[in-house]
Amino acid sequence: MSESTHRVFRVMRAIPEGSIGVTLILDAALPAQPGQFVMVWLPGIEERPFTIMDDDPFSLTVARIGPFTRALAALQPGDRVWVRGPMGHGFDPIGRRHLLVGGGSGTASLTLLAKRLRDRGEEVVAAIGARTADALMLVWRLEELGCRVILATDDGSAGHHGTVLDAIAPLLDSRWPDAIYGCGPEPMLRALAHRAATLHIPAWVSMERVMKCGLGICGACHCGDCLVCADGPVFPADEFLRACEK
Repeated sequence: MSESTHRVFRVMRAIPEGSIGVTLILDAALPAQPGQFVMVWLPGIEERPFTIMDDDPFSLTVARIGPFTRALAALQPGDRVWVRGPMGHGFDPIGRRHLLVGGGSGTASLTLLAKRLRDRGEEVVAAIGARTADALMLVWRLEELGCRVILATDDGSAGHHGTVLDAIAPLLDSRWPDAIYGCGPEPMLRALAHRAATLHIPAWVSMERVMKCGLGICGACHCGDCLVCADGPVFPADEFLRACEK
C-alpha cells in the first residue's frame, strides 16, 4: 500500500493508560518494523504521527496533550480512524541482552521491539520513567511480554525516586546490555546517548517531532541536516548527537 493512501481501521478496545492517555486496539494487523510510525487522521480535525505500539493487532498509544490527541483518545469501540503507513526506519537490534529506555509516551516506540526480542527468546530489561506514577504508560504491556521492568518517577510515587537514567545506572556500570534503545524527551535521549558512548555500548534512539506529511516533503520535522520522518525516526545514537549539535 502506498504511503500516501489511507486505510480505515475500527477501534476494538480502549485501554486506559494512567490518567494521561489510552491505548487503542484496532481491528486488523498492520505489519511493521519496531520503531516505525504511521500518520493518523481524523477527518475534520487533523493528521498527526504516532509510533506503532503493536502491529498485530495494530495498536496505538495516545497521551492527551492537545485537541487532536484528546479527540483520538476519546474514540470508542466501533469508531473509525484513518491511517497512512507504516513509514520511516525502525530499530536494528543486535546482541542478546537488550536495555529499552522509555520516557512518557515514548514508551510506545519500544513495545513492538520488546515483542520481537522476546519472541526470539532474548533478554529484555525495560526501564520506564515519568513524572508521577499515574503518568507511566504501557507497563502492563511490557510485563505481559515477559520483560523485566524498572520504573522511575520524579516524585518517587512508583519505583526509583529520580530519573530513569539514575535507575539504570547499575545495569550500565556492570556493562549488562549488549545494546540500548531509547525513546522519550530529547534531554533524556541526549543524556542516554552520551552515557552509551562513554561506555562504548551500541545505542539507538527514536526521535519525536511534529510532522505534516511524513514523506520528507514539507521539512517540518528537520533536525540538523536530517528529516526525522525520512531519515529516522530511529537513529544511531552518534548520528542523533551530531544532528542535535547543528
